[in-house]
Amino acid sequence: MEKSHELELTQMKKLVEKLGFSTEKYGDATLMRFLIARSMDTDKASKMFVQWLKWRSSLVPNGFIADSEVPEQLQARKIFLQGFSKSGYPVMIIQGCKHFPPKDQLQFKKFVVYMLDKTIASAAKGREIGNEKLIGVLDFQNITYKNVDARALITGFQFLQAYFPERLAKCYILNMPRFFVSVWKMVSCFIEKATLEKIVILTNEDEKKTFVDEIGEETVPVEYGGKANLRAIQDVEVPHLEG
Repeated sequence: MEKSHELELTQMKKLVEKLGFSTEKYGDATLMRFLIARSMDTDKASKMFVQWLKWRSSLVPNGFIADSEVPEQLQARKIFLQGFSKSGYPVMIIQGCKHFPPKDQLQFKKFVVYMLDKTIASAAKGREIGNEKLIGVLDFQNITYKNVDARALITGFQFLQAYFPERLAKCYILNMPRFFVSVWKMVSCFIEKATLEKIVILTNEDEKKTFVDEIGEETVPVEYGGKANLRAIQDVEVPHLEG
């Protein structure tokens, strides 16, 4: 840990205590994510951290979301966990053509937590450091108007920003159809600048080749120009994060 950040970390811990909460269970790497997300403003980072603690205890009281809590979402087999990129980040793929706007919004929110938690846990290998990141791939191949769900996209990105700060290394968007561009522009209004800068929309074959090269063909599925097989997230065994 850089000495230049020790002061901010100490101050943040004190401010969190003043708000009636403790940072005891969490390492400096976790707290740094909140500080970075709030431009090293200790007051804002402390409030964000406390909001996160309250949110986790409310939505994820057991510390993790079990498969049995999100059966309808898992049934679609639309999320895939592919192993690691060349840079060491776990790669999660979402196939939009298998998604339909959910009737149960609470279950969908839990599902967002399920897939993000499980992807991060795969990087942590059982013991979280706190600064693990992930790569997301949104594939819009073969989507129709029935699959369009701006609310789900906004929920996903807002959860990343508010409750999984500095977890996203990069997000690739593949095969965006022309009719979806206006939807994406609207969704983008809800995404913070720092997050938008991590999103890459692939528009031609050269960019797709760069995508395969950056991730690594051993991890990218055959469907996207690599050599791997798609692995549905529920079929991948991952230990739950401690705590």
